[in-house]
Amino acid sequence: MTASTERRTRDEAGSPWLMLCLATLGFAVNFWAWALISPLGPLFRQNGALGALSESDVALMVAVPVIVGSLGRIVVGALTDKFGGRVMFPIVSAVTIVPILYIAFVALDSYVLLLVGGFFLGIAGTTFAVGVPFVNAWFPPERRGLAVGVFGAGMGGTAISALTTVKLYDGLGSKAPFLITATALAVYAVVGWLMLRDAPGRAAPTTSLLRRLVSNAKLPVTWQACALYAVAFGGYVAFSVYLPAYLKTDYALTPADAANRMAGFVVVAVVMRPIGGWLSDRFGPIPVLAAGFAVVVVGAGVAATHPLLEHAGTAAFLGMAAALGSGSGATFALIAKVTEPSRVGGVTGLVGAAGGLGGFVPPLIMGYVYGRTESYAIGLWLLAVTAALTLVLTLTVVRATERGQRSSSPGSASPTNVS
Repeated sequence: MTASTERRTRDEAGSPWLMLCLATLGFAVNFWAWALISPLGPLFRQNGALGALSESDVALMVAVPVIVGSLGRIVVGALTDKFGGRVMFPIVSAVTIVPILYIAFVALDSYVLLLVGGFFLGIAGTTFAVGVPFVNAWFPPERRGLAVGVFGAGMGGTAISALTTVKLYDGLGSKAPFLITATALAVYAVVGWLMLRDAPGRAAPTTSLLRRLVSNAKLPVTWQACALYAVAFGGYVAFSVYLPAYLKTDYALTPADAANRMAGFVVVAVVMRPIGGWLSDRFGPIPVLAAGFAVVVVGAGVAATHPLLEHAGTAAFLGMAAALGSGSGATFALIAKVTEPSRVGGVTGLVGAAGGLGGFVPPLIMGYVYGRTESYAIGLWLLAVTAALTLVLTLTVVRATERGQRSSSPGSASPTNVS
């Protein structure tokens, strides 16, 4: 199929940019739901609504949805390769309504029940593995970095949660943020079912789910991208879920002020994600990734010294937000560049799981370390060391993989020239 014929077929089936907007909207709404518990953690600890909670208790409470949303991406990504985003987006959105209503009407007075609700709330986090292959199939290779980066900006749904959850909880009642989010998910599920369309020519795999998972896990780019994304997106998730507790404890901010500052962190990361994808389309993903991890090394080192929040502290955290956002976008630009389109969903699921797990561990470490040392410095220094090791990996092993794929596809702008 020629490029002009392929483009005409796509236009007849639906607008790529409309599909991108709908997918990004769905990602944002689901991430809004995924992050509902995080802003409430410091509030629950302060008002004693769930009893006497330790720092580790709060860290576990906000981390549980992260791990479920992360591991669930492995299966959901493979199912998206099979059934397509047009089916999976509405289904995941509708299913997520159940744990939200459970939390609103059953779990708000019990720490254990809230952990159970948070476990199933993690389903919302799997939408990332739905959207990447869906968007990737709609765009030609030279635009996939930007397109997937724009979709990734839907992670700004966590900013919606940060800005609204505490205010709605205090102003309209404890159930308000959950009921409003459930309504938004229901509306999106209907809109998505009516308007989403899979890209023309999408070929569903015929092999078993387990076989596809094993095959995708064996690809060199899979485990390399897992490492990159565990630090880039994992760092973003860790800060987005734990930053309110960190700022309240270490800088004595109010829950609302801490949530607002976390929202600023999220906004910067969200804006930089499509920019990271666009820069990767222009200059390649390796330089973007390397620059991002270098900034994280410096920023985490500065933050570990407990600087004044109004000056160096804010600059360090916003710098890390920009670096983590651009690195997240560049990681999937790399995947789109070196992975066959029919495998993008499966690879995305595995890599997305690694990113989410990368966000699950740091809050637990930070809570554990603070509980024994009353300092977050050790956790931040560990982040700096991890980013430095990932920088070395990027400039050596990952660069070799990218060059090897490019040399195996002579005369092609991108190895993923099929859709």
